[in-house]
Amino acid sequence: MTESLFERIGGEPAVEAAVDIFYRKVLNDMSVAAFFLHTDMDEQRAKQKSFLTMAFGGPNDYSGKDMRNAHANLVKDGLNDAHFDAVAGHLKATLEELGVDAGAIGEVMAIAESTRDDVLNR
Repeated sequence: MTESLFERIGGEPAVEAAVDIFYRKVLNDMSVAAFFLHTDMDEQRAKQKSFLTMAFGGPNDYSGKDMRNAHANLVKDGLNDAHFDAVAGHLKATLEELGVDAGAIGEVMAIAESTRDDVLNR
C-alpha cells in the first residue's frame, strides 16, 4: 500500500512544525497579516493542522467550515489572488525550510491551488 502524502512528509510532527512556521511567516508579511488581526491564532493553528492533516490524506478530524464559507468575510475585506499567492508562497517556503522533498512540495502546492476559487469565493 502506498503511503499518503501526510505520511511521506512526516505525519503529525511535520504538520505541527509546518503550521507553526507557516503562520510565523504569514503574520510577519504585512501584505496579509491584517487579515488575521481579529483571529484567535491558537484556534486558527489547530484548525489549520486538522485541515492539512485531512487534505494530505491523514486522519480526518477536520470539523471546520468549508473553504468558501471560512473565507467569505475575508473576501468582503479585499482578499484576492495576490494575497492567495503570498500565502501559498509562505507555505512552499515553509516546506522547503523543513526539508520536504520537491515532489511532495509539488503535491502540496497542487492541493493548495485547488482551493483558490473556493477561498476567493469564485
